Amino acid sequence: MTMNLPTLRQLRFLVTLAEEGNFSRAAETCHVTQPTLSAAIKELETTLNVTLVERGARGTTLTPAGEAAVERALKTLAEAEDLVQAARAAGEPLSGPFRLGVIPTIAPFLLPKLLPLLSAAHEKLQLYLREDLTERLFDGLRSRNLDAALIALPYEATGIEAVSVGADEFLFACGPKHPLAGKQTLSVSDLENEQLLMLEDGHCLRDHALSVCSAAASRSDFAATSLHTLAQMVKSGLGATLLPRLAVEGGVTDGLDLAVKPFTPAIIGREIGIAWRKGSARETEARLIAETLKGII
Repeated sequence: MTMNLPTLRQLRFLVTLAEEGNFSRAAETCHVTQPTLSAAIKELETTLNVTLVERGARGTTLTPAGEAAVERALKTLAEAEDLVQAARAAGEPLSGPFRLGVIPTIAPFLLPKLLPLLSAAHEKLQLYLREDLTERLFDGLRSRNLDAALIALPYEATGIEAVSVGADEFLFACGPKHPLAGKQTLSVSDLENEQLLMLEDGHCLRDHALSVCSAAASRSDFAATSLHTLAQMVKSGLGATLLPRLAVEGGVTDGLDLAVKPFTPAIIGREIGIAWRKGSARETEARLIAETLKGII
C-alpha cells in the first residue's frame, strides 16, 4: 500500500506558521491567502493523523507533535534545497544564487579583486554578500542561510570545513615620529613593552595578533571596531598597531602618513580561507572560488 506523504509546500507552510505564530502573517509571508494556508495545514494534519497546531483567539500554538514535525520539516526542506543546488552545480557550477559571507577584516580589501573575476568567469552567477563576524557566519552556514564564507584561519568550528587560499602577514604601523619608524625591518623583540592598539573583542584578527606578539607587546586600553578605524587611531597618535598586509595593500593606510614596516622573519598572522557546511552540496563551488582566490593572494 502506498503511503501518503506530506508535500514540500505543506512543510514550508508549517515552518512559516511556526515562525510567525499567526495564520494571517504566515499566509502573507508565503504569498497565499489565509484559507489556502489553513487548508494546507489541515491536509497535513490529516496525512499525519495528528494535531499539529492549536488554534486560539490570540494566535496559534504548536502541539508537541507539531514541534517535532517542524524540526523534521526544517531538515527535509534543507535537504530538498541541497538536492536542487547539487543538480545545478553538476550542470553548471556557480550559476544562479550563491550566498557568500565575509568577515569585516577581509571584505573591503579582497572583494574588489574577487568579484570582477567571478563575474567574468561565471556570467550566470548571482552573488549575494553578507559581512559579519566569524561565529555568526558559521551559524549562517549551519542554518543553510549561507553557502560559503571567507574567513581567517586557524579557526575550529563544529560542522564546518575549510580550505586555505593563502597567507597574510602582519605589518607594523606607527606614526612618523615613533621610535621604530626609522627602522627598515623589525623583529618581534622590537615590540617589547610596546603598547599596541587592537580590534575590539569578537574579531578573530585580534586573537591572531595577540597569539603572535603577546610575549613581547602589551595591549592598549583603546580598541577599534574596524581596520580603518585602527589606522585612524594610529594617525591620531594613540599608539601603534599590527595590520595585515592584505589591508595595507588594499589601501587602509593610504593618505594617513604612517610608517608601515615588515618583520624579519615575516610574521604570518593568519591564513585566508573559504569555509562551507560539512556535507554541503555547494562544496565544489566553494572550492572553485578558492582557486580564484589563490590567484589573487
